[in-house]
Amino acid sequence: MGSRLMDEADVRRALTRIAHEILERNKGGEDVVLVGIAARGDDIARRLAAEIRRIEGTEVPVGALDITFYRDDIGLRAEAPEVHETRIPFPVDDRTVVLVDDVLFTGRTIRAAFDALMDFGRPRAIQLAVLVDRGHRELPIRADFIGKNVPTRSDDSVRVALTEVDGEDAVLVEDAR
Repeated sequence: MGSRLMDEADVRRALTRIAHEILERNKGGEDVVLVGIAARGDDIARRLAAEIRRIEGTEVPVGALDITFYRDDIGLRAEAPEVHETRIPFPVDDRTVVLVDDVLFTGRTIRAAFDALMDFGRPRAIQLAVLVDRGHRELPIRADFIGKNVPTRSDDSVRVALTEVDGEDAVLVEDAR
């Protein structure tokens, strides 16, 4: 049995708050770039950039990062990996990169993203923004900006639906029991 943890209004409010927190922590949007982890993290990054532009009038560059071949489980999965486009058309050297993802779970995706990002240069700092933090970390990784903390069982399934991909905004949890 599943439940809806966030609806369209909740997602909008969370992203507005995260955009404000990014601007506050970095004293504005100058030298900040957003890099979303494909897929869904890049859609969220584009929304955050639009919100930052609305709040402050600052154009923050947005990129997309595919971490498929950086994952530590790539040879352990039975199915073929889904590969996405990496698009970072700006320098990351000496800039604050806000890495954006939809759900933070074990931390392994973020570790892979760090490795992939370093192939593009040496950022001044990397900050992490996630729409949902569901706990159950296997690596010592924590988000700087969180839309919603969601306590889950490790075998639950948390799914973020976005209008760009799914036709609606929502966060859904499927109970494994």
